[in-house]
Amino acid sequence: MSTGASRPADIERASDGGSRYRLRDLFTPLDTLLVSGGDPRLTLDPNDRVNAYGCASSPEPEIWNFASSTASTISQAAYDRAALAREELMHRCLLDEVEVAFDARGEGMREELRGHLQLSPRVDIVFSPSGTDSQLHALFLARAVLGAPPVTIVVGADQTGSGTAHTAGGRHFSTLTASGLAVRKDGAVAGLAGDRIAVPLLDAAASDIAMRTDADAAVMRAIENSLAQGRCVLLHIMDSSKLGWRAPSAACLDEIARRWPRKVQVVVDACQARLGRRRLRSYLDRGYMVLMTGSKFFGGPAFSGALLVPKGLSRSIDRIGAMAPGIFDYAGRCDWPIAWTALRSRFERRPNFGQWLRWEAALAEIGRYYAVPGAFRARALAELASGIDSMTKLSPALRPVPNASENGGVDDEEFERGTIFPLALLRGGEPVSIAETSAVYRALARDMSSEIDGSAADQQVAAQRCLVGQPVRLERTDGKPQGLLRLCVGARLVTEAWSADAAQAQRNLQHMLDRIAHVLAKIELLLDRAATVPGKSVLET
Repeated sequence: MSTGASRPADIERASDGGSRYRLRDLFTPLDTLLVSGGDPRLTLDPNDRVNAYGCASSPEPEIWNFASSTASTISQAAYDRAALAREELMHRCLLDEVEVAFDARGEGMREELRGHLQLSPRVDIVFSPSGTDSQLHALFLARAVLGAPPVTIVVGADQTGSGTAHTAGGRHFSTLTASGLAVRKDGAVAGLAGDRIAVPLLDAAASDIAMRTDADAAVMRAIENSLAQGRCVLLHIMDSSKLGWRAPSAACLDEIARRWPRKVQVVVDACQARLGRRRLRSYLDRGYMVLMTGSKFFGGPAFSGALLVPKGLSRSIDRIGAMAPGIFDYAGRCDWPIAWTALRSRFERRPNFGQWLRWEAALAEIGRYYAVPGAFRARALAELASGIDSMTKLSPALRPVPNASENGGVDDEEFERGTIFPLALLRGGEPVSIAETSAVYRALARDMSSEIDGSAADQQVAAQRCLVGQPVRLERTDGKPQGLLRLCVGARLVTEAWSADAAQAQRNLQHMLDRIAHVLAKIELLLDRAATVPGKSVLET
């Protein structure tokens, strides 16, 4: 394990070498628990009490949420479920040890998630504090399945989470693990460090922002070269990226399976959860591991990660021999499925109450979404997409980026249209700087009415606080990197719009579109005021 770090004070060492949480820890204020058990990305600013993504640990219904590609504020329904789950676990702990009761609840959550996603009972689920932690779990399991340290090929390396550049090579992605251990960022995770190959998706030489046309060929070359060196491969594919892109193609994946059976283990980055359940099942049926979260499309609180493990892999995992010691810093016994008895026995008894409660909240959102009839889910996402397309194309301050994954595939279900809408911000027809794009992103989350001189209508637009997806930085061959904001449609918009009364449901959808128009108007207003006040920027205070 990592050295020079201490465990959190709320853990007592047990006689069996594990660690035991005291029951009193469950009485910690719910808001505090919901941001515990994670890495520093969850930390709340001491002044405004929000994390780096502008999200508080309790509901803030006055903030409009279009940021599901990054993070969402917790809804009242999800918050209430977390509160009830904590109360129920407290009662169970009066009869059983904390770890026993916690394990039972974890298995119940696995069963619930499989039910919502319509997965086979033989699909196993490994919970984690974040999708980034789950990437290390996938690397750990891939080494066991392949029987040797693999080289990791990351498709869409320019459009995945920033931590992937580290985890793909078995390296620490932060300075602090969710278990509370201080580590060196980008330092090797003991027993997991290895080689990584990046396959970017952006066509950096194109005049417009677009996916490269040779992505499949680049993936195939990377695999061929690695296998020619006698290496096995962990192929990290994208469904979908920060811009909503998917790669490689289904035909490419078929060719990989035909040419190199049992030499390439695929893990699907579906952390955005923007894929139909049929396609999700097809990945698992192929023997792929799948990374997902409950905190992106589904709108649960950040962070809640999971690794879905197909039945073929599960049979071999519990027979893992030599362990990579660094994995003990990134998982506790309760994270692994209870059926993996041999593997679980090597890990500390370390229930992560924050991770658990965030997943309880996420399951509330997932259940609400799939309780909405499928026909309405598809219609709502399509109408919202059409409305956003129309509005952004009419704005002189915005240039929408096409979604390269809109291919109308048979497995897309309600995701036939994109749900992430990347936008380049323009002034005079030219993209503004990354710094100004980031400033607009931050200003959208603030009441800017006191900073804007103008009509009452302008001040009303400026006052509304709204969250959008974090800016994405794109590197270009001309040496001028570009930043994109992302307007996102998530599950909560669908559940909040749904009504058995068709006329009311349509009014609800129009209300969502009116809010989106308001957000776009605020972006235009901020850009306009920043340009017309010489020597002063209204975007920073």
